[in-house]
Amino acid sequence: MRYRAPRGTRDILPEESWKWEKVQRAFEDTARRFGYRDIRLPVFEQTELFARGIGDATDIVRKEMYTFADRKGRSLTLRPEGTAGTVRAYIEHNMGESARVTKLRYFCPMFRYERPQAGRYRQFWQWGLEAIGSMSPSVDAEIIHFCVSLFTNLGIEGSVAKLNSAGCKSCTPAYNEALREHLAPRLDEFCPDCSERYERNPRRMFDCKNESCLALLADAPSILDSLCDECRQHFESVLEYLDRMSVPYEVDKGLARGLDYYTRTIFEVHYPGLGAQSALCGGGRYDDLVEELGGKPTPAVGVSAGVERLMLAYESESGGTGQEPGPEIYIVSMGERAEREAAGLAAGLRADRSVELDHQGRSMKAQMREAGRLGARVAIIVGEDELERGAVSVKDMETGDQVEVELDRLNEAVEEKLAK
Repeated sequence: MRYRAPRGTRDILPEESWKWEKVQRAFEDTARRFGYRDIRLPVFEQTELFARGIGDATDIVRKEMYTFADRKGRSLTLRPEGTAGTVRAYIEHNMGESARVTKLRYFCPMFRYERPQAGRYRQFWQWGLEAIGSMSPSVDAEIIHFCVSLFTNLGIEGSVAKLNSAGCKSCTPAYNEALREHLAPRLDEFCPDCSERYERNPRRMFDCKNESCLALLADAPSILDSLCDECRQHFESVLEYLDRMSVPYEVDKGLARGLDYYTRTIFEVHYPGLGAQSALCGGGRYDDLVEELGGKPTPAVGVSAGVERLMLAYESESGGTGQEPGPEIYIVSMGERAEREAAGLAAGLRADRSVELDHQGRSMKAQMREAGRLGARVAIIVGEDELERGAVSVKDMETGDQVEVELDRLNEAVEEKLAK
């Protein structure tokens, strides 16, 4: 029997994974500049954490979670998103004791049972930021600025933020009723999922992927017209901060997020090069979630992005070009004594440089060809005759220049070649 990766999962092979490493490094470097520290979360949590945090009415909880009972009958769920687990960790470890805002980042796999398609898998990777402890609209704008900065750093030009508001507990009840009243005469034209959302939370209808449903919602009232004074002032302040930061944005009155914990600012950053499904990331403010999960009332805002979709944009911008970084040094050896010497030289050089060498006893010609294929910048040629003289040859793979150097000058000679 031949085994295959389960449907909705895939192997990221070395020919592709080096690009992932580049994207992850860009994310982590950008996050450090913005002051976000790394957190590593469990792969599974208590099911109730996600049901309570994300919302019983969401598609994630109702249809997409991988839930199982452990040997003692406790219900556990593979994490479908990162915010609920981060907030749980924030509460459990009293991370809010300091006066400063707790700023966290993560880059890890998530799990949702949904139909696999381009850039969307059942096991998928996600990066995220969470800023917990500030009500200031400057934090909302900072996170949006981070997203645009990250995409620019990756060469993804032309991304634009789309913003709306989810309101708060004071202003959403009246809006929900106005929305139900507007949609009631045509409710039978919506899909069954939207009909159910109409009863549970009509704002979730905006998150439907059915084009006919979205068309019916085109003239629906906007929540921006129903915001309380505090929510309206907060939203306008976020836009003012984005103006000061020179971040491109649009106000999108139809924008909705698929999680119930959002309050006030919600946003997505879009890259038009991906076509209709152009959102690269999304997030917003969740000022009630910490209290909902058992902590003290604490404002917060966050963002997350699927790495697979980000890779599509990254490869689209780069045209899929680029070469996997090869070793800086390739050591070519001829004969048993030379092979042992090559292993010792590699061990010493690897303290500072990337080094590869032959392990198959191939000919010198084959080893030099491999050094070129891998993109090595310098080849060190170790032969029996050279070793008798206490020397090796160092070759610049770009220019072809080759010199013989004494072993005690090898490091110096290699550095000179690599510095050119």
